[in-house]
Amino acid sequence: MEVKKIVSEIKKEVPGIKSVYYVGCGASKAELYPGKYFLEQNAKVLRAGHFTANEFVHATPVGVDSTAIVITCSLGGNTPETVAASKLAMEKGAKVIAVTHKEDSPLAQNAHYVIVHGFEKNYAAKLEKMVNVLDLSVEILNHYEGYEHYEDMQTAFGKIYDMIENAVSFVLPAAKKFAQDYKDAPFVYVMSSGATQCVAYTFSLCLMMEMQWINSGCFHDGEFFHGPFEIVDKDVPFILLMNSGRTRALDARAMDFLHRFQAKATIVDGKDYGIDSLPPAVAEYFNPMILSAVMRVYAEQIAIVRSHPLTMRRYMWKLEY
Repeated sequence: MEVKKIVSEIKKEVPGIKSVYYVGCGASKAELYPGKYFLEQNAKVLRAGHFTANEFVHATPVGVDSTAIVITCSLGGNTPETVAASKLAMEKGAKVIAVTHKEDSPLAQNAHYVIVHGFEKNYAAKLEKMVNVLDLSVEILNHYEGYEHYEDMQTAFGKIYDMIENAVSFVLPAAKKFAQDYKDAPFVYVMSSGATQCVAYTFSLCLMMEMQWINSGCFHDGEFFHGPFEIVDKDVPFILLMNSGRTRALDARAMDFLHRFQAKATIVDGKDYGIDSLPPAVAEYFNPMILSAVMRVYAEQIAIVRSHPLTMRRYMWKLEY
């Protein structure tokens, strides 16, 4: 269903929405974050919350009621914890929007509205989930409070998929170098800031730990100087995802420190992939889409040189847990 129509229908039924909750697991939870970040940064009245699904079920916020919108997300639509969270939110009276690749999935069947996104076609399709959730957040804000940069957002939405495909079209040499440099790394630290914080999270938890069995840790680079920088030394491996926008100063400060002590630092910068061609007032919210696509290519290349396919698992889907 079309995003604008969904929010318009909810507004007619519930003119007094107070809260928006974003709920998922793993990569799907992370892909909700840019939408949550946008709403939190721009809403004056609406509250935004971001939860892993099982905690949402066991420690449900009291604001989940008839004045809430709950956006649940799962690629295949069958993640048990997320399906349970979606069902619970409906029972508590919230308007539930499911974002999934499978229109007949259990998640889709436990929601008031369903947004079906692509995945297989190309790299841009893999980012439809994240873009759709940001689009939802923009429409919710504009319908309930108004948003002065709404037209700039529409311009950016019209460009982002082509930008993603363009970015991945020339990233292969850098990705191959990364793969050679990091294929034997015993661990990798990943950091970023702003809307891209959870891209670092996904690369660390999902692409490195889950899909490559490489020990990894991630953190917000605003927190880098409040603990993590003590482990910086020559050749210690770091990945820093740099944003274009208001939090770039945080990224740059961390980068300077990594270089100062000769850490093994891979810097991936949204500016190198055309993010500044978007309207300045909204460009920062699209860093995660560009950088997610680029980092997917990085992961694919390290999987090749390590002879460890991204689909290989030791426990996931194989055991009861």
